[in-house]
Amino acid sequence: MTILQRAAAIAVMSFSLAGLISHSSPVRASDLNRTAIPAPTAPSTDPVVPASVPVSPAPVAATFGPAKPVVQPLPTVEASEDEEYNSLAEAVAAQDSADVDETQRCLAGAIYFESKGEPLAGQLAVANVIINRSKSGRFPSDICSVVKQRGQFSFVRHGEIPAIDEGRATYRTALAVARVALDAAWDSPAPKALFFNTPNRRPGANVTKIAMIGNHVFYR
Repeated sequence: MTILQRAAAIAVMSFSLAGLISHSSPVRASDLNRTAIPAPTAPSTDPVVPASVPVSPAPVAATFGPAKPVVQPLPTVEASEDEEYNSLAEAVAAQDSADVDETQRCLAGAIYFESKGEPLAGQLAVANVIINRSKSGRFPSDICSVVKQRGQFSFVRHGEIPAIDEGRATYRTALAVARVALDAAWDSPAPKALFFNTPNRRPGANVTKIAMIGNHVFYR
């Protein structure tokens, strides 16, 4: 490179440097962006829950009111309509002789005349024969008509029951037995019997012997 060429190059570089200096201005401290940079925060200790996982609400504690006393209902006891007895004698002794109606009187008369000397079981069996007849459809449907039916009981006179001294102990017993039978307070010792007679008499045809109590045999 010649001396002239070097001088030209130096001149061009000088002019370029002067242009840069004339177009630039000094930077002041006030022109700097003083926007505060937030201080770093401490990492959170709360667990990070992914957005895709549903979060169940916290359970609500149950609240209870003041304790109320529990009242147990009293057990209901159904009274039995039929009084229970330990023996037939007890059932007979428990009967009240007041307010005797016509049905009781007719049945007691039959018991008295047919079996007043028999044990209580025999008297009850006689009473049940008359009651069974009234329910059978083969005899009259009421007690008095069964007792007074013609040709059935030898003590009946002209369709009527003879008068009885009602103060006698044997009659009071017959009346009590009649009430036991009518109330079904004791099972018959000869169930379903429709006939009875003494052992020395032959039974009618087509009857079945079911019991012998005292001086009577009972059939159906």
